[in-house]
Amino acid sequence: MLIGQYRTKVSPKGRLAFPKRFREVLGDNLVVTVGYENSLMVVSAKNYKSLVESTEGKPVILNSARDTARFLLGEATEIDLDEQGRCVLPSYLRAHARIGEEAIFLGLNKYVEIWDKQVWDEYQKYLKENINKIAEKLSNVGQ
Repeated sequence: MLIGQYRTKVSPKGRLAFPKRFREVLGDNLVVTVGYENSLMVVSAKNYKSLVESTEGKPVILNSARDTARFLLGEATEIDLDEQGRCVLPSYLRAHARIGEEAIFLGLNKYVEIWDKQVWDEYQKYLKENINKIAEKLSNVGQ
């Protein structure tokens, strides 16, 4: 299971170290793609299909299924971690997530998100102020 939060520095060329606990679960061959709310999503290369599990079984004629697959898979790239667990994130992914000098890794059960530290700090304020409303909305889904 992927849980927790880790911080790391990012080099000017986009090199960062992936947390050891996450590497132990995901391995050294990863798929990284754009995520929601200006984050990046990371899964193991062998489980990349989990990125689009919400579109599986949906007809290709559904625009929302095609657009979700385009968003997640069309921007995805495979990366291999070196012996120290480091990698270079492509510039287009860093730009999407606005990643600067420090990044935050979040373990979210099946996948990992990568955030710019400042962007995450701002988003965390939003979460803390609105979590009760968010949880209530989620509890009403499917009713």
